[in-house]
Amino acid sequence: MDAKTGEGGIVITKLDDLLNWARLTSLFPMGFGLACCAIEMMGAYAAGYDLDRFGIIPRASPRQSDVMIVAGTVTFKMADRVRRLYEQMPEPRYVISMGSCSNCGGPYWEHGYHVVKGVDRIIPVDVYVPGCPPRPEALIGGFMQLQEIIRQETIRAPRAVQQLMAKRTAAQGQSVANAEQQVS
Repeated sequence: MDAKTGEGGIVITKLDDLLNWARLTSLFPMGFGLACCAIEMMGAYAAGYDLDRFGIIPRASPRQSDVMIVAGTVTFKMADRVRRLYEQMPEPRYVISMGSCSNCGGPYWEHGYHVVKGVDRIIPVDVYVPGCPPRPEALIGGFMQLQEIIRQETIRAPRAVQQLMAKRTAAQGQSVANAEQQVS
């Protein structure tokens, strides 16, 4: 009788797999809608596409979010605010760049002095969603790519620690180069 009900069974898995499964099935994005891409992002949250079925529930606060969706044109005036909101998010944090303007400046950066040529110059981007504006299906595909990235992570080598170590070695290399320059 126990075999039919499944009582008394033991589930064995790796801690990495369990944490990654919990993380990728409960993403809390903070929508940072700057232009027309934000309308498509809102459409993805609506009943027609329903991102809730993937466990993706939007949050309005950066301190409760683990994904930032930058949707639209990033100007130099907004760049500081984007960076500040990114730094307020808890680790692990991820960024989805949505739309041509966010990815590479779109049609505005060439003829305007006020547009950043890609949000990746301000914050690190994990997934790029192309289009002008991208359809809600493209954003859902971006979330699926992000879920695959999360599935591959390990707690033995967290990304935040790796970034800090890379900055530290770059700073040490720079200080050595400055010291050599002063000696010569």
